[in-house]
Amino acid sequence: MNGIRRGLFVILIAIAFPLTQADAATSTFDGTWNVRISSSSQTCGNGSTVAIGINNGQIASSSAAVTASGRVADAGSINVTLSSGIKRAVGFGRLSGTSGSGTWRGAMCTGTWTAERM
Repeated sequence: MNGIRRGLFVILIAIAFPLTQADAATSTFDGTWNVRISSSSQTCGNGSTVAIGINNGQIASSSAAVTASGRVADAGSINVTLSSGIKRAVGFGRLSGTSGSGTWRGAMCTGTWTAERM
């Protein structure tokens, strides 16, 4: 019986350990980030800056003017959707430590973005 308990304990630890590791990795990106958006075309504007928040890997806006949603994966890969009125853009990239970068695309525009943790 003691061997069964020990085996059950080992199985529970083996299952729980990867789950706690994933939560810890995702939470390393939690906080407020300042995102600078640049366009590859002058007709799409000079770009802008948006503050976003990350909580447990979930992205949310920190601004009433822009709605942000998306997710940051354990290794820092990020996909985010920003929308304002009828305009919508989807971005992809990577966060690492206190900075990040990537690309984005909208209906008629594309560009790059950089981010810094505030």
